[in-house]
Amino acid sequence: MFKNEGISGKILAQKEIYRGPIFTLNKQKIKTPDGLTIDRDVILHGSAVTILAFTADQHVLLNSEYRVGVNAESLSLPAGLINEGETPVQAAKRELIEETGYQAKKIEIMTTSTVSAGFSTEKVVLVLAQIESTKTKQQHFDSDEFVNSQLIRYSHLKQLIAQGRVRSSQAIATVGYYEMFCKDKQ
Repeated sequence: MFKNEGISGKILAQKEIYRGPIFTLNKQKIKTPDGLTIDRDVILHGSAVTILAFTADQHVLLNSEYRVGVNAESLSLPAGLINEGETPVQAAKRELIEETGYQAKKIEIMTTSTVSAGFSTEKVVLVLAQIESTKTKQQHFDSDEFVNSQLIRYSHLKQLIAQGRVRSSQAIATVGYYEMFCKDKQ
């Protein structure tokens, strides 16, 4: 349908500008599939998972956590980076326990999205999970995080998104994908 869909460009030159604990910034010279030669800054970032976790009675987990990018507490779904050697399903199970103390009974990958394909390699796997309505494990936060989790009605989550109180693009995409493609199959 689209002439160059899925065709990669050719990286002609690359220079690392910055390397940090979470991402690397590279300057690249690229020959695009259309034949253009362009210079771009690209953030190399690992993949992550975002989890829409339901209880049997249609409650979902919602997290509140300080986020440096907005310098404020932010409401979102449980999420986290996929560690090297982990599958998205393993990462989702681990992140649920670490951040919330809830254990997944069932996990299903819905889709994978790009965060900002214009300058970042980060991909987020959107995951649907079924959990018990009570915590079964102790939370284990990373040394630089503290997460407050609570169960809320799924309808309330959708209201929070509509009100602009949940602003995480990954959370909005996860709920949107669920609504469009998964909800009627549950």
